[in-house]
Amino acid sequence: MPERLAVVSGGATGIGAAVAAGLAEDGYDIIVVGRRADLLAKAADRIGAECGRPGSVEAVPADLADPAQLGRVVEAVGGRTVDVVVNNAGGYLGGDSSTLHGVAAQWRANLDSNVLTAVLLTEALRPALRRPGGRVLLLSSIAAQRGGGGPYSAAKAALHGWAYHLAQELGPEQITVNVVSPGYVADTEFFDGRMTPEGHQRRVDATLVGRAGEPADIAAAVRYLASPAAGYVTGQVLGVNGGSVFGR
Repeated sequence: MPERLAVVSGGATGIGAAVAAGLAEDGYDIIVVGRRADLLAKAADRIGAECGRPGSVEAVPADLADPAQLGRVVEAVGGRTVDVVVNNAGGYLGGDSSTLHGVAAQWRANLDSNVLTAVLLTEALRPALRRPGGRVLLLSSIAAQRGGGGPYSAAKAALHGWAYHLAQELGPEQITVNVVSPGYVADTEFFDGRMTPEGHQRRVDATLVGRAGEPADIAAAVRYLASPAAGYVTGQVLGVNGGSVFGR
């Protein structure tokens, strides 16, 4: 089998690490990108060992909202072809919303973290994408579809519109672009210690399957969309949320 390469942002923990591990299991070499160098290096070593291919996962520390740092990822790719780009970096960023300056800062931070990181990484790697057969994947959120996250919801919803545009641009080159939109996934840093037992149960009760999601659930969706089997799927938002929000 020819060498295949996937680049996963936000790959140190949670969903990103699960996605990287799943794609490594599928035989991809992986570049994981994130801001926290220590956690990223540990994740790369662990995933490489678990898939039985030590050294197949490379850690590249970079803040993807800073255009000057994208060169680190491009350099790590070198002259290789990129089969899959998974834009997972992001999260909810709070702030002081008591002033207009605070509101502006919070909105810019959330847009930078969730949208600009995806745009810049994808654009940086766009020339290297496999033609035909490349895959671009964006990680959104149930908050984009039902609200409740203020600037975070708006930022994740912006990914949907951009994905539709990008799918139109890259489709003629047989590169697909899709969004995976997770619901409540318990085992992540997203809530950063803020989740109460009551909040957890309320989110579980909102599903039709009676359980919280796991990072592996999201990774499974990404693995499908990254696979040759999904070559006729593009411009779609795939909700992975236990039925708490229906597709439309």
